Amino acid sequence: MSDASLHASESGTGEAGFGDYFALLKPRVMSLVVFTAFVGLLAAPVPVHPVVGFAAILFIAVGGGASGALNMWWDADIDRVMKRTQSRPIPAGKVSEGEAFGFGITLAVMSVIMLALAANLMAAAILAFTIFFYVVIYSMWLKRWTPQNIVIGGAAGAFPPMIGWDVATGGISVESVLMFALIFMWTPPHFWALALFMKSDYENAGVPMLTVTHGRKSTRKHILVYTLLLVPVALAVGVTSIGGPIYMAVAVLLNLAFLKGAWDIWRRDEEAAQADQYRTEKRVFALSLLYLFGHFLAILAEAMLGRFGLGGW
Repeated sequence: MSDASLHASESGTGEAGFGDYFALLKPRVMSLVVFTAFVGLLAAPVPVHPVVGFAAILFIAVGGGASGALNMWWDADIDRVMKRTQSRPIPAGKVSEGEAFGFGITLAVMSVIMLALAANLMAAAILAFTIFFYVVIYSMWLKRWTPQNIVIGGAAGAFPPMIGWDVATGGISVESVLMFALIFMWTPPHFWALALFMKSDYENAGVPMLTVTHGRKSTRKHILVYTLLLVPVALAVGVTSIGGPIYMAVAVLLNLAFLKGAWDIWRRDEEAAQADQYRTEKRVFALSLLYLFGHFLAILAEAMLGRFGLGGW
């Protein structure tokens, strides 16, 4: 073994490939960012030139990826402890923390500047604030300090449709605020359902998730309460210009299903949950993904039909 390879082995980093840097972007999270921003863009009442729209979505995606890379840089110590994150590029020894930081900062600056040039300054400013909020407010502060980390930090993932809307209209409206609120209110029950069957991971990493600080029983109650608060927000979207009969039908069905799931979680005791390895909690977590995707897909369907005079009320 050469001195160079020995040094690489000891430092935990080797030759990183394209896939390793792509993994830093948190592609699954980035796909949600891209989709909701795309829906916000197309649901807006002002048409956008395809080239401008493509460029805007691309730079929003890059900004979202930059947030992921910077989050992995900061949370490298946590990721090494948690089972579900140990295979990420930094704890796996594929990319060094310094490389992840440089990569993330470069993409963050580039995405904001390019979005300002491709769209407008307000959209770029919201993107810059989103990156700052996710990396500094959520990752560096809230995540390790308070069990309300997901409640407040959920705002970071709620901005993309607002950015997409602003790219098209140059401003903010009731519709874009409600799309933001939909994601914001959805985030706590979504993550708490995950935390119920991943409690040991957060506990071992010292992350004050609600399941760790208040226990699973309290978390189950919080899931039900936040789901009840989420329902009127989801239905309110349906009576705005981006809603319509298709959206409302989808929203009613998904909210009834999600409410039942939250109710089932609330009624569960730990013995039953442990006996079936948290089957209900895992099912509700999977449902929560379908919930958000379904609502934004319905908004997109209303927008597309509206181009032919068929969507909306």
